[in-house]
Amino acid sequence: MFTVGSSEDVLAETVARFRDYRPQATGDQIARLRETLEQNLDELQRHYEVADWMVERDPGDGHVRAACTAGQYDMLLTFDKTVLADELHMPYVHYEPIHPDDFLMLAYEAEPRYVREVAERQISHCTATGVEPNLAARLEAVGCPRFAQVVGQLLIERSR
Repeated sequence: MFTVGSSEDVLAETVARFRDYRPQATGDQIARLRETLEQNLDELQRHYEVADWMVERDPGDGHVRAACTAGQYDMLLTFDKTVLADELHMPYVHYEPIHPDDFLMLAYEAEPRYVREVAERQISHCTATGVEPNLAARLEAVGCPRFAQVVGQLLIERSR
């Protein structure tokens, strides 16, 4: 349904944040995270240059904007309020910044059966690994309240 791309910088940041939140994580866990991320990407943007305008409001966003521009991505999935509100530079880019909750709702509206299938696989995975499978609460906690509501409703329907 969607082509998913990222960059080396974004993967490095993801691994670094994972390490920040889980300082006791093993090297194997870090390697598995990196491998899983790469396996779920359709493309990895390696060639991009950061233009001056890309770092004006937040220097930390420059590499993300550059990768999206170089890859001519249609959307930039982000929680970053600065990027989401940056209407000044929108005429110069090919991508639309989109909040994850909005993106997940687009996916649900396009193919609700896939969302149901993924939710069911997540529940199975959680159950198998001994993790509390409250997907709706987790989605709410990470800032996706509308999608959390949808998933919660799907799971209620599933249990009937």
